[in-house]
Amino acid sequence: MSDDDDSDQNRNSGNWLRQIGMSLAGPPRDRDELVTVLKEAQENGLLDIDALWMMQGVLKVSEQQVRDIMIPRSQMVVVESDAAAVDVLSSAIESGHSRFPVIGESRDEVVGILLAKDMLQLAESGNDGDHFELGSVLRPAVYVPESKRVNVLLKEFKASRNHMAVVVDEYGGVAGLVTIEDALEQIVGDIDDEYDQAEGANILRQEKNRFLIRSLTPVEEFNEYFDTEFSDEDFDTIGGLVVHEFGHMPKRGETTIIDRFQFNVQRADSRRIHLFQMTILPEASE
Repeated sequence: MSDDDDSDQNRNSGNWLRQIGMSLAGPPRDRDELVTVLKEAQENGLLDIDALWMMQGVLKVSEQQVRDIMIPRSQMVVVESDAAAVDVLSSAIESGHSRFPVIGESRDEVVGILLAKDMLQLAESGNDGDHFELGSVLRPAVYVPESKRVNVLLKEFKASRNHMAVVVDEYGGVAGLVTIEDALEQIVGDIDDEYDQAEGANILRQEKNRFLIRSLTPVEEFNEYFDTEFSDEDFDTIGGLVVHEFGHMPKRGETTIIDRFQFNVQRADSRRIHLFQMTILPEASE
């Protein structure tokens, strides 16, 4: 970008800031008043809707705590420290994740973080995995308290260049995990990584009875995949159907059951749900 382009951008930014200021008797006195001013600026064409959402997201992360955005302990995709290489590769392929907490005897004992790319040496060397030592490629685990502010977490991720942290509760037990993507999505909305783009699927099988379901999956597609008969007269997408069942806009980690399907919110922001983890429950015995 040239110096002239930078100057034009600065002038444009200054212009809309001055226009916002001209409509005020004085500076905003609190956060609610600031949000009101930003919404009025959007309505007057000084900001587009995406910019407004991002600004609101920036304000929100300073109030949120890690516990609000973390992946709960029960939903963590982990690797056991004594797992065979072929099982580790299978978990990486099925989940699509790039980083995994490696645990010892329980989920409270996180011995390190495994990067999926570090398993590539097996393919490169032709190693069948029989002599592969998982401990030799582990990265140190970073721990953060669940009460930490999300904006502080983002600064720490940036400074340390870490992308994942293990979340601990007040007693030192593992409460969940959080990634830099989880934090950034609070500002910019859902982020599809390379795996998401490559898959392009609305329904992704994780285990025998566990699936990842995109909120925008058409009800018709869901019915065809799972041989169900949910009505699509009132709701076009499975997300709309599930939100109706909740009766409110659910947050990450909330769960509801429809028929014999348990839906857990995996990704969501203040405006919409992006991703569910769905578990098919066993049929009730007669």
